[in-house]
Amino acid sequence: MKNVLFIASEAVPFIKTGGLADVVGSLPKYFDNEEVDARVLIPKYTCIPWELRQQMVYKTHFYIDLAWRSQYVGVFEMEYDGVTYYFIDNEFYFGGPKPYSWIHEDIEKFAFFCKAALSAIPVLGFKPDIIHCHDWQTGLIPVYLHERFAQGEFYKDIKTVMTIHNLKFQGIWDLKKVKDITGLADYYFTPDKLEFNDDANYLKGGIVYSDKVTTVSPSYAEEIKTPFYGENLDGLMNAKANNLVGILNGIDYEAYDPKTDKRIKHNYDQVTFRKEKYKNKLDLQKELGLVEDKNKFMIGIVSRLTDQKGLDLIAYVMDNLCSDDVELVVLGTGDEKYENMFRHYDWKYNSNVSANIYYSEDMSHKVYAACDAFLMPSLFEPCGLSQLMALRYGTVPIVRETGGLKDTVEAYNEYENKGTGFSFANYNADEMLYIINYAKDVYYNHKREWNKIVDRGMLTDFSWKTSAKKYEDLYKNL
Repeated sequence: MKNVLFIASEAVPFIKTGGLADVVGSLPKYFDNEEVDARVLIPKYTCIPWELRQQMVYKTHFYIDLAWRSQYVGVFEMEYDGVTYYFIDNEFYFGGPKPYSWIHEDIEKFAFFCKAALSAIPVLGFKPDIIHCHDWQTGLIPVYLHERFAQGEFYKDIKTVMTIHNLKFQGIWDLKKVKDITGLADYYFTPDKLEFNDDANYLKGGIVYSDKVTTVSPSYAEEIKTPFYGENLDGLMNAKANNLVGILNGIDYEAYDPKTDKRIKHNYDQVTFRKEKYKNKLDLQKELGLVEDKNKFMIGIVSRLTDQKGLDLIAYVMDNLCSDDVELVVLGTGDEKYENMFRHYDWKYNSNVSANIYYSEDMSHKVYAACDAFLMPSLFEPCGLSQLMALRYGTVPIVRETGGLKDTVEAYNEYENKGTGFSFANYNADEMLYIINYAKDVYYNHKREWNKIVDRGMLTDFSWKTSAKKYEDLYKNL
């Protein structure tokens, strides 16, 4: 039996800004209880919904030193969905309307969090064999464990796993300031440790000092060894290659189930989608003021509107895309230039394009359930969860072959009757448009083939069960 403590900056249902929260909040539920006792520790942000905060039970408090100040650390606990969660309380750091702010504030906030989390472990009544760290916010945990906590008998045999959810975010800040905040000796700020282009890099520290490094898909694990995807850490990734593993994320198959989903009006499954799925399309067309036609090819995009997601490719071919036989539904927020681009096309092609520049969980489920295809032409995609949700809802993904998209969407092959979606290889707008038109042709002119693609997609299993098994094996081998 392995005791595993997940330490992260967010977890559903408490706080979520991205896919990281889904992983930390979902994965622990899927471990075999005989093999792994997994618990989670996150900050007790004041922006966690009140109905959850009031269920947290105070355990204890103490003080730690950070830089030159003595800081309060409160420890709270609660059980949710069969998993024990711990929370580190300090309103000076975790107050405010959202979990992250300016990077210089976050650098200090998460140095405090790492130190407080390690200091709190002995009072939890739970001794982990493995601490599973997530992203740069917890990068200092393996470092501190090697440094000041190494002397403590309690911490002696604890192993660490560092999971990279997105290598783009590394927690980089001024070296002198970081030295001052963390209290780490000069020894730790050399190019083979935390130093990075004359600054300090939290994620790099976590990678260097952890026992295993994982990332969220096998393809991404290979890609980050190359200069294009490596975000200036490709050298380190190659050096750690023997300890680097890619394990695909899953999605919660109970939360995302078209058969029982309360957020959609017409439920369906892999057997009934031909008769039921289109009714969700008609509902959405009506709600968004689009032309109401059950046969029209509807493409969905649910995404952060940023460069990473390939939206410059979409911008380039938007006029070609918005033809009369296509409807486009966009949901999400992000860079102003993309928000305004979609608003502009909504205005220009009003009856065929709907730009919903906000985010809502309810609306996202409606889009997955209503659309025929789901577009995700990412520049890079560590794992990607949207394409997994699309497959689950029988909405055919059209993706670029990168990272997790390449690992989860099998390209349609009309000669061998294989495939669960459509994909293109090069980051090129014309290539993307060609594939979208190919998908559209299959949809309109080879309906039986299209339905078989939907069928195969709905039969794939990207639930957490599969990933949990792989993590269990990883823990065992540590």
